[in-house]
Amino acid sequence: MMTSQAIAAVPATQGTYRSDAVRLFAGFAGLGAAAVNLAVASSLFAAAGTDFPGRAAGATAALLWGAALLGWTVAGLSRNRFPMPRASALLLPAAAAAHVAAIVLGAGSGMAGLGISHLAALLLTLMILAATSWLGHRARNLPGGPGQNTSGRPGAGTLLAAAFAGALLVAAITTPGLAASTAGQFAVPHGEHAGGHHSP
Repeated sequence: MMTSQAIAAVPATQGTYRSDAVRLFAGFAGLGAAAVNLAVASSLFAAAGTDFPGRAAGATAALLWGAALLGWTVAGLSRNRFPMPRASALLLPAAAAAHVAAIVLGAGSGMAGLGISHLAALLLTLMILAATSWLGHRARNLPGGPGQNTSGRPGAGTLLAAAFAGALLVAAITTPGLAASTAGQFAVPHGEHAGGHHSP
């Protein structure tokens, strides 16, 4: 017959596994969103000039947000806890709103191609927001806080499978977003050389 402590340890262990998987998922989404934002910044910098002076400001904002998001994600994955939860809870929805505005306003500004990049960044941002919100709710409801009841967690193979599925989903969203940027449009397709093929 199982004791009350053994019974209580079962859901806690399962919850720890879910927290690990969700944290990895948030990390993958954060890395993808950072990459797409940096690609958007490079596209806007390339298009900015005397005719479109406002694009430089947008490019700077995308560059700063992409760099901040990259640092925040790396810190969260290395510390097993994402830093500045209150600030991120405010900044992530603001970033999502900015991507929505960019999609709407970019349709008639000659940068409609970046709509795919902004859509990818929007989806990734919402994924980060959902994952970190779940992690925050989980941490508040766990009696001992994060890291409790880590003994008996599922094997590395199960967590690796969950990580692979999360990475696959994030890559499926991130890749079109990067391809729609200026850098993506000028990238050399796989299997081709930068110099092209020369006929004899």
